[in-house]
Amino acid sequence: MRKRERENPCGVCGHYHRYEEGEVCGVCGHRAAPAAPTAEGAPAQQGGSAFPSEILGGFLYLGSYDNASRGELLKTQGISRILNTVPSCQNLYKNSFTYHCLQDDKTLQFDDAFQFLEQCEKDRARVLVHCMSGRSRSPAVVIAYLMKSKGWRLVQGHHWVKERRPSVDLSPAVYQQLLDYEQRIFGSNEANQVQNSAADSLPSFGFGFLRATTDASPLPTFNQPTSSSIFDRTYPNINSNEFVFGAGMRSEQRVVGTNNNTASGTEAPMDSG
Repeated sequence: MRKRERENPCGVCGHYHRYEEGEVCGVCGHRAAPAAPTAEGAPAQQGGSAFPSEILGGFLYLGSYDNASRGELLKTQGISRILNTVPSCQNLYKNSFTYHCLQDDKTLQFDDAFQFLEQCEKDRARVLVHCMSGRSRSPAVVIAYLMKSKGWRLVQGHHWVKERRPSVDLSPAVYQQLLDYEQRIFGSNEANQVQNSAADSLPSFGFGFLRATTDASPLPTFNQPTSSSIFDRTYPNINSNEFVFGAGMRSEQRVVGTNNNTASGTEAPMDSG
């Protein structure tokens, strides 16, 4: 669109295009963000994503490919280096900015990105980290940098970035990569530490009894010989010739026979009438 057909240029990139209709600028590729709905019906603000999010003051910025395509706007913010986390995204201004692009589109190369960002910090250069939407890949790279450079845990780094860029929404695959990276840095992830600390903080229900410790008294042992046994007792020696089997039974029969004879001799006959 020629200048005479448009009275007011775009307030972001300064070029003439139908930015209010979402038209992409033919010069710099800028496209205005859609209007965000408001709860109270107030007029929505245009161009909410025009500027990248400042994560660390005067150094680290986070944004989308749309932010990276606004070269003039990046220059006004003092940004001179760009970390591209998506290999398919083109680096538009190679003559104006120093680019570094991650080559893997599935696995994020956190160490490679860290070396580039660390060099930017040493050179006191402002750097923009971006992906296509600025919601998952690039925030994960920034979080990984904060974890390694500042010693922050994943939860703390994620909270810091999310607070400064509310649109951050890590995908499950990207979040799992951050968990693995955290475990590689610190030896364990915070999720396991929270679980262990919660288990240690649980109350002990002893109902008035002492809590068992590792130095408890030894349990009683069984199957050990005692001082005496019933098999060790002594009995009087009995000669085998004097022992007669059934002797007690014979004397009992003799007693029973005597009683029967006595009863038969004295018992009176029953009355038949």
